[in-house]
Amino acid sequence: MRRREFVAFVVAGVVASWPFVGRAQQIVPVIGFLNIATQEGYASNLAAFHEGLKESGYQEGKNVSIEYRWADGRYDRLPELAADLVKRRVAVIVANTPANLAAKKATDTVPIIFTTASDPVQIGLVSNLNRPGGNVTGVTQLDAALGPKRLELAHELMPAASSIALLLNTGDPIRADSLLKEAQEAATRMQLELHARHVHADPEIETAFAEFAQSKERVLVIGADAFFNSRSKLLAELCQRYALPAIFEHNEFTDAGGLMSYSGNIRDSYRWAGIYAGRILTGAKPADLPVQQSTTVELIVNLKAAKSLGITVPLSLLGRADKIIE
Repeated sequence: MRRREFVAFVVAGVVASWPFVGRAQQIVPVIGFLNIATQEGYASNLAAFHEGLKESGYQEGKNVSIEYRWADGRYDRLPELAADLVKRRVAVIVANTPANLAAKKATDTVPIIFTTASDPVQIGLVSNLNRPGGNVTGVTQLDAALGPKRLELAHELMPAASSIALLLNTGDPIRADSLLKEAQEAATRMQLELHARHVHADPEIETAFAEFAQSKERVLVIGADAFFNSRSKLLAELCQRYALPAIFEHNEFTDAGGLMSYSGNIRDSYRWAGIYAGRILTGAKPADLPVQQSTTVELIVNLKAAKSLGITVPLSLLGRADKIIE
C-alpha cells in the first residue's frame, strides 16, 4: 500500500470512529437531591420522585445521575450541603423545606425545585405561584394549613380531654412559631388548653413523651415537620410504649403503628418534583413552570393501634376516613 493510500485509510478510520467516541463521552446530567431529614423513612417519597422522573423520560443509572445529600435533621448543615451541590455544578437541585431555602441562598442560577407544606410565597421561595420567576419553582401541598384541623380531629377522637399536647421542632423556629400560633388559636376556639413541648433530637423526643404520659394531656398532636417525618417509626413506637394516642401528618406514621394521620399527599408532591426535574433537564426554565398545588387530603385511622391503646374511635371519624388499617 502506498503512503498516500495508507494515510487516507487511517483518516477514514478515525472519522468513522468519531460517533462512537462521542457516545462514549456523552455527559449524563446530575440532579442534586437535598433533604433536611434522614434517608430512613423516605423510601415511598423517593419512589414517587423516581416515578415522576420516569414520566419525563429519565431513569437514575441510565440517563441521569443523582447526588443525595441528607442533613439528618441538622439544620446547621444545610448551607454547606447546598453549597457543595452548587460547586459540583448539578443541573438542578430538588429540596424540601427548609433545605430549599438554603439552596436558594446558595445560588440564583442553578434551577431549584422545592417541595413544601408551607406557603412558598409567604416563606420567600417564589413571589408568585403562577409566574415564579427566577430559578425556583416546585410543589406545595399547603399542609401547614391543616394544623388546626389535626387539633380538631384529636379533640373529636378524645372529646373528654380538656387539654391537648403539641410536639414541635425547635430546629425550624419560624415554622414552629407559626404552627404554635395556629394551634393556640384553634385551642382557644374549642375552649381547650394547649401544652406545647419543643424538641430537636431523639433523646428529647422520648423525654417529651415520658412527660406527656405523666401529665393530664391524653392526646397528642405532632407538628408537621420534615424532622419528624423521617422519625415516623420512632414516634409510633413511643406512642405505643407510653399509651399515648396521637395524630401526625403523613401515612408513614400510621403505617408504622401510629393511630391517625391527616395530610396532603406528599407522595404526589414528590412525583411532581420528579416531573419538573425532568422538564428542566430537557430545557424548560423554572420561571416558566407554575408552582403545582396538591389538593388531595387523606385521613387514615389505624384500628390496630386503637385497640392496643384501648380506644374506641368514634364512628364520625371512621366514616370520614380515606383509609382504615385493621
